[in-house]
Amino acid sequence: MTSRLEWTTIDCADPRRLAEFWCGVLGYVVYEDKGEVVGIGPDPEVPDAERLADLRRGPVVPSMSFVRVPDGKSGKNRVHFEITPIDGDQRSELDRLLALGASTVDLGQGENLPWVVLADPEGNEFCLARSLAPGEFQL
Repeated sequence: MTSRLEWTTIDCADPRRLAEFWCGVLGYVVYEDKGEVVGIGPDPEVPDAERLADLRRGPVVPSMSFVRVPDGKSGKNRVHFEITPIDGDQRSELDRLLALGASTVDLGQGENLPWVVLADPEGNEFCLARSLAPGEFQL
């Protein structure tokens, strides 16, 4: 018996703003907006039965929920996302993410690493890893 990661929930001050940022990063769309909770994912038009069958078959692209909470972020994330460009180089993707509202973060990670540490508009850290685009990916 196993389980599947279906979605990730992120506490935040402004669910809609953070949802729009991550939609831009991942190419997702908002499928639910209740004000205090905003859900985003890759395809809201997939029927529930098909989505459930996909989940049972194996890992799928998870959805995300953003929930308004009264307290702000404090300290470094204990869990973070690793974002990987799939159709361009890492530098171009970095420029795109910065234009969407990401910022670079120094957590003491050092220099000349194959990833870049960033933060979303509410300070949640994530990493931009190497590109998987044709001609870019190297082991």
